[in-house]
Amino acid sequence: MTLKKSSPKILFLIVSSSIVFLLLYAVLFYYINQTEKEAYRNSVELFDGKVSQLLILESKPILTAINNDTNWDEFVNFTVTKDSVWYHETISNELNIYGADYLGVYDKRKQFIMRTPTPTIKTLDFIPKESMFYLDKVGIGKFYLQIPEGIVEVTGATIHASDDPLKNKSKTSGYFFAVRLINAKFIKNLENITSSRIKIIGVDEVIPEQRHVVSSVFPLKDAKGALIGKLLFERKFEVYFENTITILYAIIVVFLIYLAVSLFYTQKLVYRPLYLVRKALEKGSKSAINELKKTSGEFSYIGNLFEENSNQKLDLINAKIKAEEGDLLKASFLANLSHEIRTPMNAINGFTELILNTELSKEESIEYLNVIQNNGKNLVSIIDDLIEMSKIDSNQISPNFSEINLESCIVELYKTVKVTIPKTKAVKFKLIKSPVAAAYNIVTDEIKLKQVIINLLTNAIKYTDEGLVTFSYEIDEKENLIHFTIQDTGAGIDEDHHKHVFDRFKRVENDKSIQVGGLGLGLSISKAYIEILGGTISLESEVGVGSTFYFSIPLQYAKVEHIVVRPIREKEIVKSENKVILIAEDDNINFLLFQKMMQKMPYTIIRAHNGQEAVDICINNSDIDLVLMDIKMPIMNGFEAIEQIRPIRPELSIIAQTAYSSSEDEVKIKKAGFDDYITKPLNRERLFELINKY
Repeated sequence: MTLKKSSPKILFLIVSSSIVFLLLYAVLFYYINQTEKEAYRNSVELFDGKVSQLLILESKPILTAINNDTNWDEFVNFTVTKDSVWYHETISNELNIYGADYLGVYDKRKQFIMRTPTPTIKTLDFIPKESMFYLDKVGIGKFYLQIPEGIVEVTGATIHASDDPLKNKSKTSGYFFAVRLINAKFIKNLENITSSRIKIIGVDEVIPEQRHVVSSVFPLKDAKGALIGKLLFERKFEVYFENTITILYAIIVVFLIYLAVSLFYTQKLVYRPLYLVRKALEKGSKSAINELKKTSGEFSYIGNLFEENSNQKLDLINAKIKAEEGDLLKASFLANLSHEIRTPMNAINGFTELILNTELSKEESIEYLNVIQNNGKNLVSIIDDLIEMSKIDSNQISPNFSEINLESCIVELYKTVKVTIPKTKAVKFKLIKSPVAAAYNIVTDEIKLKQVIINLLTNAIKYTDEGLVTFSYEIDEKENLIHFTIQDTGAGIDEDHHKHVFDRFKRVENDKSIQVGGLGLGLSISKAYIEILGGTISLESEVGVGSTFYFSIPLQYAKVEHIVVRPIREKEIVKSENKVILIAEDDNINFLLFQKMMQKMPYTIIRAHNGQEAVDICINNSDIDLVLMDIKMPIMNGFEAIEQIRPIRPELSIIAQTAYSSSEDEVKIKKAGFDDYITKPLNRERLFELINKY
């Protein structure tokens, strides 16, 4: 057979995963780069527009002022009269209004007339005639000049009479200029306005692109449009992608390191150990096993497993033997089950046939019927044990904790069991109460606790022909436990059987066990119940001396220290001497049995074939005194039926009749609101007891 190696597949998985990661990484890297460039371009365009708008707004006041002054009749007269007094009283005083460093006036022949300088600009006449020709065309405008003091911003306008506001009706009377030196003060003012950093750069100077700075260049042109310099506006680019790019670079470096480490450790921790495992399996190589043991993790454990292979084989053989023993036990249990079921069935069938086909006296008929009844009870008991054990095995049993008075519960059990002891048995039954009484009511599952005690007491009495059966309990507040002891002087159990006495498929086989019969599931069920309650059980026994069973359950006092008396629902007053009883039963045979049992009693019987019919009858017939409600019926079961009846007839007595008999079913029936219940097969005495009670 050709060996298909798994290492190339693992390598392919690692490489393919890495390629997918790198592709995704490349797409992400490209996207971030493009996003950064787009964000930068948008920021530059936005900054350019903002700078242009702010410069226009900054120049607007001086343009407005110079336009107003140059449309003034007195200014026109000044260009002719050259009246210095008028000039100094009017024009020179506006130096601060213009925020200028120099004011100059020229006549219509473009000859210098007068100036208003500041210490900042000392040059006398620096406005070229070309600039005035430029103003003749535009009327008012702004341009830049290079003078000895530096680059200046010149705002100029032609002078016209007041009736020529657009400067296009009359000839130019002169020229007026407001000049600002682009110095540190000028730049500082612009920086405040534009929220940027500004510097003057040369005509040929190239501005390099900076990742964290957006820039805008404003050209400084003279009247002819020639470039004499530039203003560079710079602002920080607030959208930073550098950290993201750095993280991406770090990710790719870490990934490559991780890939290399993964390949190395895959070789070391997977490929090599798998090779050693193959060698150990194929050839049983001791060197491969020793090397495998030196590896780490699961492969080291596998090496130990190889070394312990012989021991494991022995364990498997022992397990097989044990399983075969288990199968034999189950087979023996099934054989015993078949015997235990056939024995009462044989009696039931045999004596039924005798009654049907033989002429018998009344005494013989009663004797045979008692045999049939007793064997029927035994058969029901066997079936109940099987069902309960099945529920325990499938984890369908759970505790139903409630508050109980421990002493009352024990005394009641004692009296109940005592009356069942056959008078033919010379057995004394004794109850020993706890020297320390329970301080308050306790919390436990009352039904399961009673079932355990009854099982153990019944066994003790069953296997004791004469002598003493003792039942005692003790409150242990120090350990928070309740200890129970059931002791008898019966046949006892051989020590070899002690460890199997609670097993489910084993029964101590001796003359006494064969005589009393049964499946022997009582102790198994008791042990399961005790464990459900959180307790433990143990055994001491000696053949010919007797047996003692000990079990303990947790001691938990109820939070409420007083006994709560539940209110009893008031019963409706009987309306007639003959009670009206509704029997909700879908099975004809069971209904016939009810009829025969009650035919001599003064009862009026009404039948409902299903739950819905029972609901309708109860609602529409107020004469109904009692309902015997089957749980399992078509259309609507007994639980659903009582749910609809109770709100309308809360005082009506309803007794459940059911084939279910476990403690769980009893709890469910009581919670549903039934007053009581009777199990199938029907017991005539129990039936009339319930009818008389309700």
